[in-house]
Amino acid sequence: MKCFLTSNLVIPDTNELNPANGFLDKLKTCIPNTCKTLFICSDPNSHERTIRFAGAVKESFESAGFNFACFTVLDGENQEETSELVAGADLIILAGGHVPTQNRFFSLIHLKELLRTFEGILIGISAGSMNSAEIVYAHPELEGEATDPSYQKYLPGLGLTNKMILPHYQLIKDHVLDGLRVMEDIAYPDSYGKQFYVLTDGSYVYIDGDAETIYGEAYLIADGKLSQISYSEGTA
Repeated sequence: MKCFLTSNLVIPDTNELNPANGFLDKLKTCIPNTCKTLFICSDPNSHERTIRFAGAVKESFESAGFNFACFTVLDGENQEETSELVAGADLIILAGGHVPTQNRFFSLIHLKELLRTFEGILIGISAGSMNSAEIVYAHPELEGEATDPSYQKYLPGLGLTNKMILPHYQLIKDHVLDGLRVMEDIAYPDSYGKQFYVLTDGSYVYIDGDAETIYGEAYLIADGKLSQISYSEGTA
């Protein structure tokens, strides 16, 4: 399996696949012609929203010259077909959305176990990338989560990487939730004894077998400090 764990697939404020950091070129070398694609939702109960998002993603790929033999959406309406759909896919795309909601759905459909024999290409978008980790750092996203003592920040993920990913750094670095700064008041204190890999839109983690490379602007949060670890060139 080869994986692209992205912050965002497209150029900001457009629906065009982002070519930055070799992303588009690398996709073209990996994805077969007329591939069979499976788009897995973030919320199994938001069918119409998922269909719209999946349609926009499909258009992005088609505009960039990719062709699909089929483009199937997996959500709560057809989850009983998960095993067959995963086995028949060349490309799997994990949607963005609310991390804990998507995490519960992945567990329900036993996606981690099914991916053990998957030999195609997998692309994560935002939450999909976060949930690809062995242990997921699900920092609070929605109002009330940051002050909820029962909110679980650490969840079991798909085990595709050991990197706990935080996407959209350029958007969340100044974000305040429930009166707390998402970075300085939540992520930094949570990072003691841990490492969070922070991606900007246009950056991604590329996994080929046991080799993992970060492409594009990225940062590491560890022991309460932020440091830049990647610019425009890949770094292990």
